[in-house]
Amino acid sequence: MRTYLISLCISLIAFDLAGQEISGTLVSSENTPLEGAYVFNQNSSTHAHTNENGYFTIRDTRPGDTLKMGALGYQKVVLPLNERQFSERLTIVMEEAALQLNEVVIQPEINALSVLAEIDLKVQPVGSSQEILQKVPGLFIGQHAGGGKAEQLFLRGFDIDHGTDIAISVDNMPVNMVSHAHGQGYSDLHFVIPEILQSVDFDKGPYHADKGNFATAGYVGFRTRDHLDKNTVQVEYGDFGWNRNLGLFNIVDEKLQKAYIATEFLRFDGPFESSQNFSRINLFGKYTISQDRDSRFSATVSHFTSNWDASGQIPQRAVDQGLISRFGAIDDTEGGTTSRSNLNFEYFKALGDGGIFKTNVFWSQYDFELFSNFTFFLEDPENGDQIAQRESRDLFGLNSSWNKNLQWGTADADLTLGSGFRTDLIRDNELSKTANRREIRERIQLGDVEETNLYGYLDARVQWDRFTLLTGLRLDHFEFGYVNALSNVYKNQRAVKTVVSPKLSLLYNPSNNWQLFLKSGIGFHSNDSRVVLGQNNREILPKAYGVDAGTIFRSGTQWVFNAALWYLYLEQEFVYVGDAGIVEPSGRSERQGIDLGVRYQINDWLYFNSDLTYSRARSIDAVDGNDYIPLAPGITLAGGLSAVGLKKWSGGIRYRFLGDRPANEDNSIVAEGYLVFDSNVNYELLPDLTLGISVQNLFNTEWNETQFATTSRLRQETEAVEEIHFTPGAPFYLQGRIRYTF
Repeated sequence: MRTYLISLCISLIAFDLAGQEISGTLVSSENTPLEGAYVFNQNSSTHAHTNENGYFTIRDTRPGDTLKMGALGYQKVVLPLNERQFSERLTIVMEEAALQLNEVVIQPEINALSVLAEIDLKVQPVGSSQEILQKVPGLFIGQHAGGGKAEQLFLRGFDIDHGTDIAISVDNMPVNMVSHAHGQGYSDLHFVIPEILQSVDFDKGPYHADKGNFATAGYVGFRTRDHLDKNTVQVEYGDFGWNRNLGLFNIVDEKLQKAYIATEFLRFDGPFESSQNFSRINLFGKYTISQDRDSRFSATVSHFTSNWDASGQIPQRAVDQGLISRFGAIDDTEGGTTSRSNLNFEYFKALGDGGIFKTNVFWSQYDFELFSNFTFFLEDPENGDQIAQRESRDLFGLNSSWNKNLQWGTADADLTLGSGFRTDLIRDNELSKTANRREIRERIQLGDVEETNLYGYLDARVQWDRFTLLTGLRLDHFEFGYVNALSNVYKNQRAVKTVVSPKLSLLYNPSNNWQLFLKSGIGFHSNDSRVVLGQNNREILPKAYGVDAGTIFRSGTQWVFNAALWYLYLEQEFVYVGDAGIVEPSGRSERQGIDLGVRYQINDWLYFNSDLTYSRARSIDAVDGNDYIPLAPGITLAGGLSAVGLKKWSGGIRYRFLGDRPANEDNSIVAEGYLVFDSNVNYELLPDLTLGISVQNLFNTEWNETQFATTSRLRQETEAVEEIHFTPGAPFYLQGRIRYTF
C-alpha cells in the first residue's frame, strides 16, 4: 500500500509539473475559422497551430500561464489563463490588421514554404487566372493559343508543358487530366475565379505522401473561400477589347452556415491582327455549414466555358522576310472551345479522441476541342497541316484521411492514414487532320480511354525537442484501358501497374524564426494510357528521385529569407506527344539547382519580394553537347514592390525575367529570354468604391511569351526549315476597373 501511495503521489506531481492541456478555436470577426494560426505558451514554451476548423490543443499548460496567438494579417492576442478556461473550450476572436512580417512564425507543423505564398497573396492579390500559378515562387507560365488553352508551365528545370510534372488541385479536386487529347497532365485552371481564392499551399519536389501522380517537380493546392467579407461588383475595360465583369454575392451569411455565388464574364481580342475573339464564362457557388465546433460540411458547384481563335506560333523567318508582322499569322483558323462542370463535397470532423477525419468526393464533366497548325505546309502542301484534338470525359473520385496526434514520452507524433481513388472515363479521344476547322481529312487516332488510380498512404511526423522527422509511404495502383475505334476488330486493351513511393525528411528548428530542412523522396508521373498499352506495360510509371537541402528564416521584424539546393533524377519514360500522335522516349535525365527568395517589409505599407532560381537540366543517355533538354529554364527571377494600406492608395510594380534557354538538344537554336514589368494602382474613392488601373508590359518590351524549335514549311517554300516559332508577348496596354462593395 505504501508503495502504491508513493507511486500515486509521484504520478500526480509529475502530471502537475507536466501540466494539463487546453483546447480552443480561433476565428475571425466574421466567425471564419483561422487555419495555420500559431498558439504559443510563454511559460512552458510549448506551441501548437490551428487546423482547418481553427481548432488547436496545446499541452503542458496550467492556470496562470499566458498564451500568445497570432496569424498573418490579424492582431496578436495575449491571453492569461485561469481555472475556468480549462473546463470549457475557448473561442478567441481575432481582429484583422495590417500585415506585419514579424508575425511570421516558422513551425515544423506547417509547410514553411507556403508561408511565402500566403505573404504574397495578402500583399498582392491575384487579378486574373494567369496570375494564379505565378504565386508559386519559381513557377513561370506562357500562353500560346488565344487565351483559352491551358498555360505552358516551367519549374525547376522542367518544361512541364501543361502539367506533366506538377500536381495541381483546387479544394482537393484534381486539375491535371490524365491521357488528355492534347497532352498528359493537361491542367486548365481557367475555371477558378481569382477573387475567391483563400490560400495557396505548395512545395517543390516529390516529398509528400499525400501527393501522388504528377508531383515530381512539385505540387500546388488552392483553397477557395468559405464565405465573402462583402458583396462585390467589378467592371473592367482595357485596350485590345479587354472586358471583364465580376460579381461576388453572399446568399447566406449566418454564424453556422455560409453560402455565396461568384460570376465572371471575360472578353479579349488581344493585340493580334486576327482577333482572338476570346470569351469565358465562369459560375461558382459554395455552401458551408458547421453543425458544431468540431465539424464542417461544404458543397461546391461550378461551371465554366470558353471559346477562342488563335494566330498560333509563327516562324521567325516569316517576320524577318516581311511576310507577316510579329502579331500576324500563317494560319489564323486555329482556336478551340472547352468547358468544365464540377461538383465537390467536403466533410471535416474533429473526433472525440483528438483525431481528425477529412474526406471529399468530386465529379467533373469536361469537354475539349482544339485546332492547331504547327508545321503549316510540311506534310500537306495543298491543304496544310491543321490538326484537331477532341475529347469528352467524366472524372470522379474520393479522397479521405484520418489524422491522430500522439505523445510518446517527450516526443509529439502525428500519424496520418489516407486513401482514395480517381477514375477518368474519356469518350472519343481524337486526333485528326483537318482543314479550316470544318473538314476532317483523316482520323489518326480515335478511341475511348478508361483509367483508374487507387491509392493509400501513411504519413508520420515525429517531433522531439527542436528536431522533426517526417516519414511517408505511398502505394498507387493504376488500371489502364483503351478501345481503338479505328480498328476493324473490337479489342479492349487493358494493363495494370503498381508503384511504391517512400519519403523521408528531417527538419531542425533552432527557433520559431528559423528552420533547416533536408528532404528526400521518390515520386512518379503516369504516362498516357495509349502509351502504356503501346509499350506493352514497360516503364509506364517512371519514378523521380529528389533531394532538397535548405533553410527558411525570419531576420528581425522585416526580413524573411529562403534558400534551397536541390537535385532531381528521372528514370527513362515514354512520352505521348498529343500534337503528333506518336510516342517519344525521352531517356533518363537529371536536374539540379538552387532556389533563393526574400520578403522585406520596408515600412507598414510597403513590401518587397523577389525569387531567383537557377537550374541545370541534362539528358543522361545523350552524348555531351547533345544532352540539353529543350526549353528547360536556366535562370528565372520574379518579384516586385507592393503598397498596401497607404491611406486610400494601394498598388505595385512587378517584374519577371526568364533567361535564354536551349530550344533543341544541341543548343544550336536558342529561345531568347525576356524581362517584363507590369504595374497597378488603386484608389479608394469612397469607402465602398475603388478605382484601379493596370499597365501590362510597362516599358513596351518586345518579347516572346512561348517559343519552340519547330520544323515547318511555308506555302511558297520548297524545303523545310527548323527554327524558332513563337507566340509574341503582349505589348504595352492598359486595363481600368471600378469595384463596388456592399
